[in-house]
Amino acid sequence: MHIRVVFAGRNYDRTQAVPARLELPDGATVEDALENLQRLLAREGIELPPSCLIAVSGVHLGTLRAHQVHPLCDGDELLLLAPVAGG
Repeated sequence: MHIRVVFAGRNYDRTQAVPARLELPDGATVEDALENLQRLLAREGIELPPSCLIAVSGVHLGTLRAHQVHPLCDGDELLLLAPVAGG
């Protein structure tokens, strides 16, 4: 299956080396996708913060630290939003 990956928020511009589409085996979950993405990001020296928000096809699942188990389907969109803080 193929899913679309979207990064937003802090350091999103540094994720351009990561493919916009991720190929995963049938039956894969969000956790499987995150493990693949974190390996790819590590090669670029990027680590997602534990507070990174996760949504799949518009459904908020929680944060990188604490998220719901969720199966993925072909064509899903995985959104990773790294919060930006400032004042």
